[in-house]
Amino acid sequence: MKKGYLILENGAVFEGELKGDEIEAFGEVVFNTSMTGYQEIVSDPSYAGQIVVFCYPQIGNYGLNELDNECDQLFLHGVVTGEQCESPSHYLSKTSFSSGLQDKKVPSLTGVDTRALVKLLRGHGTMKGRITDQSPSEAVSDWTFSKQYVPLVSTKKITHYPANGPRVILVDYGYKKSILTSLQELGCDVTVVPFNTSFEKIAALNPAGVVLSNGPGDPQELSPHFHTIRKISEAYPVLGICLGHQLLALAHGATTRKLLFGHRGSNHPVKHMKTGKVYITSQNHGYEVVKESLEETNFSVTFTNINDKTVEGLKHNKYSIESVQFHPEAHAGPSDTVFLFEAFLQQILQTGEHHYAFT
Repeated sequence: MKKGYLILENGAVFEGELKGDEIEAFGEVVFNTSMTGYQEIVSDPSYAGQIVVFCYPQIGNYGLNELDNECDQLFLHGVVTGEQCESPSHYLSKTSFSSGLQDKKVPSLTGVDTRALVKLLRGHGTMKGRITDQSPSEAVSDWTFSKQYVPLVSTKKITHYPANGPRVILVDYGYKKSILTSLQELGCDVTVVPFNTSFEKIAALNPAGVVLSNGPGDPQELSPHFHTIRKISEAYPVLGICLGHQLLALAHGATTRKLLFGHRGSNHPVKHMKTGKVYITSQNHGYEVVKESLEETNFSVTFTNINDKTVEGLKHNKYSIESVQFHPEAHAGPSDTVFLFEAFLQQILQTGEHHYAFT
């Protein structure tokens, strides 16, 4: 057993067992309440720069497979668990959870009292932390942490996934593979472009609609691109997901702020304001759109979080813009809101200016 520690910036220390050869990690410590879907969680680029604490006590029961990664790379900085199963049982399993993290050089700390850790984070709020094998008295106490992760996780080239349906541009701020898959299942001809692609380049691709993806970090860091996002959303039907939702709001004059500890898990209830129906959703974000700032934006709130009343969805009253804070592709999580992709496709078809791959 290799002893290790999670040291938080407020001085709190949690002891556990270090897995693998990588013994140092530094990042924002966040927690996820999902009971399943750990493979999709650790491979989600939105966790770039973060140390993820799993609330569910035992992680790794069904191992890791070759199908469910949301990204080929792992961008999170570390993992903390109560237990890690080293003998997974599933017919698709190829390796254990801890071995998969080791192969990607992601440090993990297990045997931690995650219940106490999560209670601390809920009360105090998200904190910076360090996974280390050094005793707390010897560990470095420099908490400097400043990096933009969207340029790191976004694709560097344009990639085309051909089909015979409407052309859709997926702007990559750190997109999950399952968003691409959801669009492909509807027959869309999808082109993934870097986060900083100009309006002119997107227009040259002759899209029928545009999807702004999820991604890591503070949406305000992308302020140089707000003008481009606004031009795109005024020219084409647009669907924003998670970070994309926040960017659309900011581009049209709203504001955002950081939540105390964020929404991360596959069990977050949201209310559809039009019907009153409640959906269970998958979420992963640390910022929210400020409801009061929407008054002058011409946006209407479409979904609200049941737990804390935060804004979970927007619809523009003039342009074909819709956005949601949660993940309708539901990987990992419930598929309650997957219909939003179909609604986006219908919005494209109703614009009257159809752009198909075969035209």
